[in-house]
Amino acid sequence: MRVKRVPEKARSDALGTVDWSGLAGGLVSRLAICASVFGGMGLFEARAETIQGALAKAYGFSPDLGQQRAATRALDEGVPKATAGFRPTVNGNLAAGTGEFITTNPISKTGPHLNYNTHPRTANLVVTQTLYNGNRTTNTVRQAESTVMQSRETLRLSEVNILNAAAAAYMNVLRDTALLRLSNSNIDVLQQQLKQTNYRFNVGEVTRTDVAQAQAALASGQAAAFTARSNLNNSLAIYRQLIGEPPRDLSPARAVENLLPKGLDEAIVLSLRENPSIQSAFHAVDVAALNVKVQEGTLYPTLSVVGNVGEVMDQANTPKDNLFAASVSGNLSIPIYDGGASYANIRQAKEQLGQARLQADLARETVRSNVVSAWGAYQNTKTSIKSFQASVTANEVALAGIREEAKVGQRTTLDVLNAQQALLNARTSLVSAQRDQVVNSYALLAAVGQLSASRLGLGVQTYDPTVHYDQVKDKIFGVRTPDGR
Repeated sequence: MRVKRVPEKARSDALGTVDWSGLAGGLVSRLAICASVFGGMGLFEARAETIQGALAKAYGFSPDLGQQRAATRALDEGVPKATAGFRPTVNGNLAAGTGEFITTNPISKTGPHLNYNTHPRTANLVVTQTLYNGNRTTNTVRQAESTVMQSRETLRLSEVNILNAAAAAYMNVLRDTALLRLSNSNIDVLQQQLKQTNYRFNVGEVTRTDVAQAQAALASGQAAAFTARSNLNNSLAIYRQLIGEPPRDLSPARAVENLLPKGLDEAIVLSLRENPSIQSAFHAVDVAALNVKVQEGTLYPTLSVVGNVGEVMDQANTPKDNLFAASVSGNLSIPIYDGGASYANIRQAKEQLGQARLQADLARETVRSNVVSAWGAYQNTKTSIKSFQASVTANEVALAGIREEAKVGQRTTLDVLNAQQALLNARTSLVSAQRDQVVNSYALLAAVGQLSASRLGLGVQTYDPTVHYDQVKDKIFGVRTPDGR
């Protein structure tokens, strides 16, 4: 991988252009990066990728999001399965065969023989309708509906996580490209510094110690560049994994501050109401509570009506005759004792309900903690950027002064190298802080539970899980899956 180097700039907001034509087989054409890339918008090519476009691609591409949608559709089928308990079951039986019968005199074994053939056939239709089963069907339907609602919140959580990870991947590529640019620019400066130190050593102005210090600084700078290149390669791979294609001409990105709550208290209130982790936990409590009722219903009697219609034709004892029969009967099944299994199931369901309630409490506290942490991180990056900008400016002035003082012998080579490293560290910290500001804004929106394709205005067709649910909830025939994807 070859990186085009440009001369060192005195300004921290000019990081130049990086040529990636040789990276990953030419998959990445060019990444135009500047230090202000994280704080403001600039002029870029019309085809430049924006963070909005990248997130839209991630929303449509993500296999993780796709499999969660499929899981939600599969759970939708639990509702028609449960409502089937309200409807009758119909079973038909058909039987057919053939037989040959021969009779003789059992005493003399003489006299005429009676031979005849039969073709016995039986047709039977049984219709069973449950009238009462301890409300198990009703509670099972409600349980299935709560499971569907829980799966939708899980799907929403997957969307939040995917978009949050994709935003971080986008900004990581920008950050790591800028850091690699800084490292290569630093190498250019250190090489020039080593060249000047060798010249001054040859004319007797400095000692061999100064030369060794310049050589050591250059070696450290080269090692840092190798690390920066490795970090960028890793970020490119993660970007490809989440977005679905390599990055091309990434544009600057801003924090989504206009979408964020105005204060910490507002953020906490919104998160407790809208975070999908909490909503999913609440639906899990409903599922567990209804399961208790379903298990308690097994202690109640079951009342059903059975209708039976059948015809028997050409039986062995009545050849050539048909017998038609029809009946309607009521069936009352009363559970008396099953070895204690039903009671154990009820106790188990109650313990699971208690566990679900505790998990809901845990989810609330976890979300609250995440919101407080995300809010603090975002506010910290906003304030730290100003400090790092001031540090960059001060270090630029200091480096320029030390270089001039070194020319007249008032500063040593080590002083120049230390000042150069301090400026590099300040610029690196500024770039990282500017990246963190954008990423932390998305993380805060995710912690609140409002990070979604629709709220970000990605301009994509959002997935609506209610479409498939409405298609199957009352479906009683057919094996083809509907197209509500």
